Amino acid sequence: MINVLIPYALRSFTERNAEVEVDGKTAGEALNALAGIYPDIKTHLFADNGNLTAPQLRDFINLFIDGKNINTLQGLDTPIADNSEVMIIPAIAGGNNGVRTY
Repeated sequence: MINVLIPYALRSFTERNAEVEVDGKTAGEALNALAGIYPDIKTHLFADNGNLTAPQLRDFINLFIDGKNINTLQGLDTPIADNSEVMIIPAIAGGNNGVRTY
């Protein structure tokens, strides 16, 4: 089994679960398994690129397998071993335009 860590911002789509165990041989299979359990999370992870056979992660979603960014590996085709840990990391935007607030 693969342990997927769910960020707080996406937990409303996983019944508030911070971790979900799934099966899969690749990063893409693991995310598809997660979306199979919690279908509402799919639109928050995958871009609507019109290609249903080769979905892509949304630009602001980063995926790490055992601490390594899949973008530096084989993307969604990156192999995953049993007992691996997958972290979904959404990009964080915003700021205060350099204004000190303290």
